[in-house]
Amino acid sequence: MVGAVANGPTSSGEPAHVAYDDAVGRYEPVLGLETHIELGTESKMFCSCATQFGATPNTQVCPVCLALPGALPVVNETAVESAIRLGLALNCSVAPWSRFARKNYFYPDMPKNYQISQYDEPICTDGYLDVTVDSPEEGPQVFRIGIERVHMEEDTGKTAHVGGATGRIHGADYSIVDYNRAGIPLLEIVTKPIEGAGDMAPLIARAYVRELRDLARSLGISDVRMEEGSLRCDVNVSLTPRGAEAWGNRTETKNVNSLRSVDRAVRFEIERQAGVLDAGSRVVQETRHFQENSGSTVAGRSKEEAQDYRYFPDPDLVPIAPDSEWIEKLRASLPELPAAKRARVKAEWGLSDEELRDLDNAEAIDLVSATVDAGASPDDARKWWLNELSRHATENEVALDALEITPAQVARVVALIAEGTLTNKLARQVVAGVLNGEGDPDTVVETRGLQVVSDDSALGAAVDQAIADNPDAAEKIRGGKVAAAGALVGAVMKATQGQADAGRARELILEKLGVS
Repeated sequence: MVGAVANGPTSSGEPAHVAYDDAVGRYEPVLGLETHIELGTESKMFCSCATQFGATPNTQVCPVCLALPGALPVVNETAVESAIRLGLALNCSVAPWSRFARKNYFYPDMPKNYQISQYDEPICTDGYLDVTVDSPEEGPQVFRIGIERVHMEEDTGKTAHVGGATGRIHGADYSIVDYNRAGIPLLEIVTKPIEGAGDMAPLIARAYVRELRDLARSLGISDVRMEEGSLRCDVNVSLTPRGAEAWGNRTETKNVNSLRSVDRAVRFEIERQAGVLDAGSRVVQETRHFQENSGSTVAGRSKEEAQDYRYFPDPDLVPIAPDSEWIEKLRASLPELPAAKRARVKAEWGLSDEELRDLDNAEAIDLVSATVDAGASPDDARKWWLNELSRHATENEVALDALEITPAQVARVVALIAEGTLTNKLARQVVAGVLNGEGDPDTVVETRGLQVVSDDSALGAAVDQAIADNPDAAEKIRGGKVAAAGALVGAVMKATQGQADAGRARELILEKLGVS
């Protein structure tokens, strides 16, 4: 579709939005992504309080994270190590000397009325991350995203606005604050301006956040669960008329918390800003909030500049000066990173581009790899994770890796099939039992009595009954039409609730009917 999607102003009073294809045909989008990763440390950034998600409100607090007078912060060494490891994985330079600063602003969920962050001297700078995006015209394309900086900071508390229809402060009856999250270690990863994305801008933004999430997960520094807020993305978008040199004003859509929403936020802002520019108006530089139900953004507040925060070095914290030996030790400890792993498994498992893409889109590469490491073949591991287990995940609306079954347990199910203990049908019942919390595969087989019946004495009665109940099929078999045995085998399988050894049942049927 080309052209404006409406003739008049939108319900918000803004000019009509422009259809996406038309917008990117006449304007060049420039992106900037600021991603916050909540670290999986046992304690907070500057104190020893626990970091358990979902704890009773205001039970994981102390004088330091509540900013009581006289309390002094101490840096979490594991958080510093995580920052350096992520920086190295992002091809950044690690600063030989960096320090913390105070970012001053009033928030009701910031007890100090300033946030300890890093400003002009971050711990990691000048890196890049390559992402692969499927182009409808040209197939998979690699796009390099420049990384401006990785810096450490602390999270804020969490405010809930009670009453009203929107969950925001406007119209609420009152607000309550949970300080458990205040002081949780964060890494902020800021990209350099992303130019040249064109009509693929939403896909590139989504691919970058996903690759960054997978990178952090592979390093073991965070669970990066976007639904729990341990990975959040601020999406900056500006439009420039094609051929112009100066960039347009940018907007910053705050705390986008799903990959799909990153895509939608970029797309919406491109369409909205194109409408504003087409109407001869000026895009306001501001923060905006993403609306999950509509896929739209709404205005927040005018975007402050750095000087408005009155940064200054935190006098209570010593600078960070990691020595080169420690940095090299951390570099050597980096695991196989996601891009390298994709290339390796594609070659080792003989996957096509499409098969690898299916695995990657299902976020199943690590699960299949672990299942192969536990003894399953790549084909069997892929089959179970992409078919039966993906079905369970979809039905229960959970991520594949959130299912209550381990790769080792899946590999055991595959082994039980290979041993002849289970048929595929019985194996699906075993998997269901494991997912229901009934124990490991062997326990489920035993308690449910699901093993294949191959003993002649146990099968004999079922075979005799199948022959008696299907005289026409039996007569055809006696006459040489061996293919008719399939109907009798089916009857045996039904009588034994799918537990008969189908091969042995067929052999017994032919023997009893005198067919060699």
